[in-house]
Amino acid sequence: MGIRDTILATVALALCLLALAVIVSTDVYSHTAGTEAKGLGALQREVLSGTQLAAASASEMAASAGAAR
Repeated sequence: MGIRDTILATVALALCLLALAVIVSTDVYSHTAGTEAKGLGALQREVLSGTQLAAASASEMAASAGAAR
């Protein structure tokens, strides 16, 4: 029983690695990864600049202070 489980696990691992290699080698994957990196860079610039975040926070604080009165 233990040998059969080991063989099955090895075959499953090999198939998963093969599927991953096929996915990574496609142009769609590289295009998607590049697009994600560009989006992450834009998000980091927005968060680090903090201008829109600060404006949204100030308007929320004003709205909540008005509602509390």
